[in-house]
Formats: sequence, C-alpha cells, structure tokens
Amino acid sequence: MSKKLLTEDLILEKLEENGVLPLENIDYNEKLIAIQEHFDFDISSDWGNPDYMFYTETTADGYEVWIATDDDSKPSVNEDIYYYENDWLEKMADAMFDGNSIYFQEYDEDANNYEFQDVIDEVYENYFNDKKQDVENELIDEGYEYEDE
Repeated sequence: MSKKLLTEDLILEKLEENGVLPLENIDYNEKLIAIQEHFDFDISSDWGNPDYMFYTETTADGYEVWIATDDDSKPSVNEDIYYYENDWLEKMADAMFDGNSIYFQEYDEDANNYEFQDVIDEVYENYFNDKKQDVENELIDEGYEYEDE
C-alpha cells in the first residue's frame, strides 16, 4: 500500500483552494478582511466606545504625540504616549489578536500608513500560519504522512 505523501506544496495548494494566500500574493484589503474575520476584531475611525485607541494629540507647547491606550481617561505617560511616531502601533497587533474593538484615528484617511500596513502584515502572517497548521492537521487526519528522512 502506498502512503499519501504530505508536502509543503500540497499544503499550499489546499490553502489556496480555501482562499488563503501567502502574504506576498494578497493585497492589503483582502488581508484586512481575512484577519478581521479570523480574529473577530473591529477597527474604525469612529469613536464608538472602543477597547483600544490609537490617536494623536497636541501638547500644550505645540508638539504632536501619539497615543496607544486601552484607557483613554488616564493614558499612562510611561506606557501609552509616544513622542515619535515609530512604534506607536506596537500594541495594535495584540489588540487584533484578542478580538478587540479598535479606534484608529488615521484608519480611513491614510491608506499609505506604512506602520499600519506592517501591523496588518504581521497579523496576516499569524493568520496564515494558523490556517497552514489547520490544513496540515487535516491532511494528517486523512492519512497523509511526511516522507521518512
């Protein structure tokens, strides 16, 4: 009896059949839709009592600061306020993974926010790996095996 061979190509083929494409083969909007459905988070530029907020404020002396917080009434100066724009979205991926409601001030107005696109790519990569593991497990359950080394 010949055994059913489990290969990386077979796994990728099954993923594609299910509409799950590698990071480099899918556009931004499709990534966002896929991860929203998978992790059950909501993101909007409308306030609506969110779990996490990502927005900018201007200080009394005219500087712009970036805020990433789950408590808008008392953002922590040490943990939630960023003097520079880089890394201010570092908490967003975890908020997405946890299925939170997210307010992102720049969501609708700036589709070219590369830091936001990096977050989407990071979360999509996690989604892709989850789906890949699911397909691999299904194939193993169907009797597929990796080639003996």
